[in-house]
Amino acid sequence: MATPVQGRTGEVFVVRTQNEPQDSAPLIRTVALRKTFDLPGGEKVVLDGIDLEVHEGEVLALLGKSGSGKSTLLRCIAGLLAPTTGHVEYRGERLTEANPGTSMVFQTFALLPWETVQQNVEIGLEARGITGAEASQRALRVIDMIGLDGFETAYPKELSGGMRQRVGFARALVTDPEVLLMDEPFSALDVLTAENLRGELLEIWSRDDIPIKSIVIVTHNIEEAVLLADRVIVLGSNPGRIREEIRINLDRPRDRRSRQFEFLVEGLYRTMTGRVSVDGETQEDLVPDETQQRTPGSHPLPVATVDGLSGLAEILERFAPCTLSDVADELGLQVGDFLPSAEALEMLGFATVDRGNISLTDSGRMFAGADIQMSKEIFAEEARQRAPLVGVIVNALQSTGKGSLPSGFFRDILRRSFGEADTEMQLDTAINWGRYGELFEFDASQENLRLESLA
Repeated sequence: MATPVQGRTGEVFVVRTQNEPQDSAPLIRTVALRKTFDLPGGEKVVLDGIDLEVHEGEVLALLGKSGSGKSTLLRCIAGLLAPTTGHVEYRGERLTEANPGTSMVFQTFALLPWETVQQNVEIGLEARGITGAEASQRALRVIDMIGLDGFETAYPKELSGGMRQRVGFARALVTDPEVLLMDEPFSALDVLTAENLRGELLEIWSRDDIPIKSIVIVTHNIEEAVLLADRVIVLGSNPGRIREEIRINLDRPRDRRSRQFEFLVEGLYRTMTGRVSVDGETQEDLVPDETQQRTPGSHPLPVATVDGLSGLAEILERFAPCTLSDVADELGLQVGDFLPSAEALEMLGFATVDRGNISLTDSGRMFAGADIQMSKEIFAEEARQRAPLVGVIVNALQSTGKGSLPSGFFRDILRRSFGEADTEMQLDTAINWGRYGELFEFDASQENLRLESLA
């Protein structure tokens, strides 16, 4: 099957959306994988019916919004989480413990601050019983490979964010995995450092002196997926299901400005924002069921600042209904730069998004055109009603006698649904929104949230 993607110039680029026949058995396979978590108020289905294969010689990207279960799926592939039903296979064998053929690079570096670069790299080897001279030799080899030669005795606090992530790469590579798993490895870095490391990752991938046969990378960045991957799996949310599979048939290095690259980005953008059916069911993340309770776990906040979403609203006010691609072209930016802000406008009821088209609602036009005080009032009302985490914080603060709670209270709630990095991003976003709407204040020195009226 093929999907025709029409570009802004009217030309059509055909993208294949099914796997081509593979000559060898998959390295990794998931079979009817379903993952649920028991939470207060009932069971949460994070992943449902996931069937995918990871083949030798490919970079596979798992692409989706926050809450689509991308990181959970990666941890199931790694054997760090057991599926509730279904199973994961590595080289045809069903996993019952950690996957011996994989190694993982995390978003938050996860380095031990009291260990040197070399000691951090050797940790993975120690877990496999490799110590002494052999561990040292292997660690020094990969440290040199990823460009940290001379920093073997440095501690993480002496390194930049990019250098710390290079240590994470080295720690994953030193165990000679067949499949390298990467959980949003560039999202905590500045733009230039992230771009540099993407290039270095592709250089490592092209080398013939490392045993890596495949890479699986989790990302929410569409351009990153098209830049790095040979195949992209798009996950929907609530629960996470495979919505589409697209093969990227572009030679490397890839030109972001090429017509083919732009067409692929547009096609993936439409897939992520379109109201489509999967197995006869409409995706809940695109058409929410208002009869079901919306929780911070089921409807996570798009990681967008108020400045970002309000700026986009003001830009859209000047346009007729358009696509984000049109806006990106107007400003000379990438579509992915606007996607979180577009999701935020949609969550707040300020915009509608369908198949890549975006337009302001009546309340969105009021928000975009109002003066500062009125825009704050409009934002506060919608955020409290439509953004679950913001509403939970306000309600919790109001339920206390003094109108304040430690931020750790909300972190504990969020950790039931998110990993550590996503927990912090969700809380930071909620604080940004709550402060702008003058719903609550945050005292960073005391790590305390307090109702605005009592601050």
